[in-house]
Amino acid sequence: MARHNREASGVDQRGFRYRISYQPDWLDRIRVTRRLPTGRQSTRTLFRNPARVRESREGGLVRTTIESREQDLRVEIIFRAAAGQVGEIEVHWSGAGGTEPFLDRVSFTLTAFR
Repeated sequence: MARHNREASGVDQRGFRYRISYQPDWLDRIRVTRRLPTGRQSTRTLFRNPARVRESREGGLVRTTIESREQDLRVEIIFRAAAGQVGEIEVHWSGAGGTEPFLDRVSFTLTAFR
């Protein structure tokens, strides 16, 4: 039986803070990829599930929310699938367009327990 979502937080390469709501028996980690002011691309682990192992089978509905108030960013991923069918999800978010739009693009990779 699926358990209730948990709350966590993380910080990305540019110091932006994130709040994360996640399903504890599906999500293993979230990686964030973005461009740095130098032009280089950087990937960093934003969150890693402290449980480190699945304690129960995930439910048929999995919901994850990633929020950063500093960036006016809110991404909610919801999917319905049989247990074990979805292993990774990639989401790309673009900001409202600051002075350097390439810096406003953020990619999140959500990886399930294997």
